[in-house]
Amino acid sequence: MSRVRTVHRCSECSVDSPRWTGRCGHCGAWNSLVERCEASDLTAVGARRAGLAARTGLTDQDGLASWAGPGGVLAAVPLPITEVDGSGWQARPTGLGEVDRVLSGGLVAGSVTVLGGEPGIGKSTLVLQALAAMAGAGARALLVSAEESAPQVRLRADRLGALVPGLWLVSGSSLADLVSAVDDVRPDVLVVDSIQTVADPALGSAPGTVAQVRGCAQQLVALSKSRGMATVLVGHVTKEGSLAGPRVLEHVVDTVLSFEGERHHALRLLRAVKHRFGSTGELGLFEMVGTGLRGVPDPSGLFLGDRRPGVPGGVVLAAMEGQRPLLVEMQALTSPTSLAMPRRSAQGLDAGRLALLLAVLDRRAGVRLSSADVFASVVGGVRVVEPAADLALGLALASAFTDRALPDDLVVCGEVGLGGELRQVAQSERRLAEAARLGFRRALVPASTPAGQEGLEVVRVGSLSAALVWAGLDQR
Repeated sequence: MSRVRTVHRCSECSVDSPRWTGRCGHCGAWNSLVERCEASDLTAVGARRAGLAARTGLTDQDGLASWAGPGGVLAAVPLPITEVDGSGWQARPTGLGEVDRVLSGGLVAGSVTVLGGEPGIGKSTLVLQALAAMAGAGARALLVSAEESAPQVRLRADRLGALVPGLWLVSGSSLADLVSAVDDVRPDVLVVDSIQTVADPALGSAPGTVAQVRGCAQQLVALSKSRGMATVLVGHVTKEGSLAGPRVLEHVVDTVLSFEGERHHALRLLRAVKHRFGSTGELGLFEMVGTGLRGVPDPSGLFLGDRRPGVPGGVVLAAMEGQRPLLVEMQALTSPTSLAMPRRSAQGLDAGRLALLLAVLDRRAGVRLSSADVFASVVGGVRVVEPAADLALGLALASAFTDRALPDDLVVCGEVGLGGELRQVAQSERRLAEAARLGFRRALVPASTPAGQEGLEVVRVGSLSAALVWAGLDQR
């Protein structure tokens, strides 16, 4: 016996609505609700209810019927959380330390991960190196190349030293062929490069469309969960930097990774935007070399390797990326201009924070930059958006404006308020410990910062103007 119910499902986000409306209440898309008829097997529902009643002693009169989902169908039998089997959900290391850092240990069996990044940034190189490392450790790995031919991938693997027996390769863009390859190989880890080029002929639309990306991704998620297979889907990004395709792609997967970097720099950054098995605060750093991607164990040394001491406008910032302290150089340059609207350029920084610091310097510290072009940059291709960079940016701007260099052995960190006051930042101890490790002898920090680091002279100041006075940059 079955019951038919009518729902209206959004073609953009796949969220159901009990009635048709002109606009989806979840994602805001217009004219995207499509009527669907769904049948539920009431016989199976009755059996599940009977089993649940036997286990719990509840009846429909006790409220068992209220546990049903839409149409009276139980989505799953409730269990005490202590009885849920959590075995098999341990992370499997990928063999790449920086990737394991971001993934809190590695890939979890049955999980689905999306890796997004700009074209040419190194996504295919990263997943190929990870698969080769996992296959070398005994895992059965399958790479589905939907964009490149098998000989092309083989040549890249030869260059990267990734030719290992446990790594299987298939080239094709048909979802049916992909599922057949999974049935034949039965891999522990599956990589699809990329999800935008995989197509299911049954969906009747071109590859890369919203319907194809959503449909193929949902089928691959179900396949991964049923087989306990860790799956990585390589995805494209839009010009705005967000993951291409429908938003449901991010909702149905367990982890979303972002692979970032600039073409003119060898540095690559791996971040977790979403991660159901751990923190999203970790950062993985890689350097692109001739033989592929190489992990960077000491990023601060890399960022400061080409620093020129004694140059006005330069200062070292003690930043944090997740739980990882990074020392980066911040540079500023000011130049007089006759333009009615002076230029403001920020690279690796939030343009809003630059505008805020310029206003605070003008009103609270007497540094007038309203008639000058201002350029600020974080060296090395890294992006710093935390408020702890405020003090470093303010000192760099004042140093460039006065043409006076800051001490070479100085490191700074601190948040600047609208009143010009300095506020304490998180994890100050770890920042200062990293500065002491790299040989810095002085640190300029807010007055409320806890006890300093051994071997490091900690100078505490209460305001941005006091910091300028200490550094000899005050103009008043």
